[in-house]
Amino acid sequence: MKKAIVSRRDFLRTAVVAVPFAGTVGCCCIGKGGAVKTGDTPAGVATITQISRKSRVVLVRDAKAVGGGRAIDAGVVQMMLDQAMMALFGEMNPVAAWKRIVKPDDVVGIKTNVWNYLPTGSELEQAIKRRVMDAGVPESKIGIKDRGVLNDPIFQAATVLINARPARVHYWAGMGSCIKNYIMFVPKPSEYHGDACADLAAIWSLPVVKGKTRLNILSMLTPQFHNVGPRGFSEKYLWTYGGLLVGQDPVAVDATGYRIIQARRRQEFGEDKPLETSAHHIELADTRHKLGVSNPAQIELIKLGWEEGLLI
Repeated sequence: MKKAIVSRRDFLRTAVVAVPFAGTVGCCCIGKGGAVKTGDTPAGVATITQISRKSRVVLVRDAKAVGGGRAIDAGVVQMMLDQAMMALFGEMNPVAAWKRIVKPDDVVGIKTNVWNYLPTGSELEQAIKRRVMDAGVPESKIGIKDRGVLNDPIFQAATVLINARPARVHYWAGMGSCIKNYIMFVPKPSEYHGDACADLAAIWSLPVVKGKTRLNILSMLTPQFHNVGPRGFSEKYLWTYGGLLVGQDPVAVDATGYRIIQARRRQEFGEDKPLETSAHHIELADTRHKLGVSNPAQIELIKLGWEEGLLI
C-alpha cells in the first residue's frame, strides 16, 4: 500500500494543493470591521489574502485512521483535524486556527450525529472538543448533541456551532451530510422530507442556527456509498476511505463528499448508478437558498495525506 507521508514540516511547506480547476484564490474570511486578513506568513503556508467567491475545502486522509473492525484511531483523527484546520486558516498551529472561529466567552454547540450504524463517533467529537477548550472555551460552555438540541441549554445559548457528521447515502435526502445534519433543529423534521428534502438549506436560516456555524466537518473515515430502503444498512456498502472533509461552507463540503461517493459508486457498479433518492438538495442549497457553492469550479480543494484511492 502506497502512502503519502506528510510530516508537519512538509505539511507547512506544501499546505495548498488545489485541484487543477481551482486556481489560486483566498478563503472567504474577513477580519474585524470587514478588513481582509493578511499577514507575514511563511512561504508555502495556506494564506487568506482576499475575499473570494470560492469556498475552501480541505480533504485530509490517513491510512492509519481506521483499523480492523472499523476501529478509529483517536490520535490519528486528532492529527488529521489539526492538519485540516491549519490548512483551512493558514495557521502554523492548530490552536491558532481554532482561535479564528471561537473565543473564550463563546458557548459552543457541537452538532453530532448518533445513528447507531454509523455515528460521528467519540474520537472525532473529542478531537473537536479538545481544541475548542484549547482555544479558551471552558468545558462547561461546550455541548455535544444530536437529538434534543432544541431543548438543550447549551444549544439554546450557543453563539457558535460546529457541525460534524459522517457521510452516507440516505433514503430521504439522497445524501446524509452536513446540510442535513441540522434537521434536528426543527420540531418536525418530516416537514422537510418533501421532494427528496429539497429545502433542507432553509433550516440554516432559522434563528436557532443562522450565522452561528463556524465549521463543518464531514467524516469520510468509513462512508456509506449505497443503501436500499429507509432503514437499510449493510457493512458491505462501507469502505475505509480514512478521510475528513473540513470547511466553513457546508454546501462546498457536501458537494465534495458527494463527488467522492459518486466516484466510489462508479468503481463498485461500473456505471453511474443513480442513488435511490436524488441528492439535489445540495445543488438547491446553492441555487435556491444561497447557502454556499456546489459547483466544483468554485471550490478550492486542498488535499493532504494518503493518496491511494483518493477518487477526486
